[in-house]
Amino acid sequence: MKKAMILTAAALAAAVSMAAPKARGPKKGPVIAAGGEDLAAGGAKIKFRVEQFPKLGRSSTAVAPSIGESPMGPSWNGKPRRWIVMETKYQTMDKCIDQLTFTWHVLLETKSATVNDKEGRAKLAPYSYMSQTVTYVNIPRGTHAASVCAHPSFLEQYGEPKAYGLVITDANGEVVGGDSESQINEIKSHTKWWENPKIMDAKQPNGEPFVERRAGLVDRSKTIWAMVYPNDYEMVAQ
Repeated sequence: MKKAMILTAAALAAAVSMAAPKARGPKKGPVIAAGGEDLAAGGAKIKFRVEQFPKLGRSSTAVAPSIGESPMGPSWNGKPRRWIVMETKYQTMDKCIDQLTFTWHVLLETKSATVNDKEGRAKLAPYSYMSQTVTYVNIPRGTHAASVCAHPSFLEQYGEPKAYGLVITDANGEVVGGDSESQINEIKSHTKWWENPKIMDAKQPNGEPFVERRAGLVDRSKTIWAMVYPNDYEMVAQ
């Protein structure tokens, strides 16, 4: 088993290495703009800045608040369950921005799953990929937050977020901010790794995929987290 894990990691590293672009000099920094005070947006200038990007690993999980009791009585599951909560903080300096769209890409690492089922995890791909797009409208001047969540069952079965990508666009579809971070050695931060077929379509030595695509990432307004600091979030387009 240990030998197989080494082989899969080596195979993924080789695939990513083949896909990496050749160096063009000492230029550094994110491939995706990290946000600035004046970014071109469809001919106009939108005053917008990302102040805080999401966290990864254990820091991207949290226990949901417990609100009262149900008619059936107190909870029969006394053990708190942690959710995956990806959140970013941003500031707008314009009086009002019509809309901003946040497209999230999240990679979960199977070996960090909290369910004690080694046999079951062995049948899963090493990583699970989820994505979600959320559009906020009528955004006034000030500091705001944007967030997506995944139910505790995803953390328990498929593991913690080990890489994320975030792309923020305006009403014209122009990219105004975003970035990516990775705790996976074979995946570089500040790259659009979710668009790299050498990563997303890579195969293990046994022919099974490295990355399995899953649904499950949802806007926080559709979860219990909508009750937490609701004034930090703008209206989601329907």
